[in-house]
Amino acid sequence: MMKILAVSDKIVDIIYTSSITERLKDVDFVVSCGDLPNSYLEFIVSTLNKPLFYVHGNHHIDTIYTENGAREGGPEGCINLDNRIIEYNGVIIGGLEGSIRYSTGKYQYTDFQMCMKINRMKPRLYLNKIFKKRYIDILITHSPPYKIQDQDDLPHRGFKCLAGFIKSFSPKFLIHGHIHVYGIDNSRIKKVGKTKVINAYGFRVIEI
Repeated sequence: MMKILAVSDKIVDIIYTSSITERLKDVDFVVSCGDLPNSYLEFIVSTLNKPLFYVHGNHHIDTIYTENGAREGGPEGCINLDNRIIEYNGVIIGGLEGSIRYSTGKYQYTDFQMCMKINRMKPRLYLNKIFKKRYIDILITHSPPYKIQDQDDLPHRGFKCLAGFIKSFSPKFLIHGHIHVYGIDNSRIKKVGKTKVINAYGFRVIEI
């Protein structure tokens, strides 16, 4: 069994403390589903000393101003999974950033654009099926799939092609953020076919 720390959208005080070294020492790796500051993710990866895989949320800020000047890009020491599929310790992980397009933000996509991103992942998925006997174990996204833990307003509407991804490739887990919820309960987990769709808002420890 492996343990994953999933974080998204909200800085959580009990995570942003050096005591996580003891409390979460048995976590095998970390995933971020977006909309968290680079500094927060850099703290987690350096304190836990475990790999951290992330995708950007729709509110990600590319340029960060520090005492050393402007800095571009994502969190240092972390691995951007957007439109990629990798294998870590026998677990096949992929990622897709951003939300449905509702304004002119950089990390927003139409459903067609998201489908095109998924199409670019398909060759690796098919190779995995041939050589690994499965397409993918975990898909990390910012947005949820359409009509699966999303909301009716346009900014929080899920992607139809993510629902299609579940149907076609049956990941064991789809872990997303973007939808703010409160309390840790089973309403944040929905079983869709063979896939557990999990909202990681704040944080969640997931056993696989």
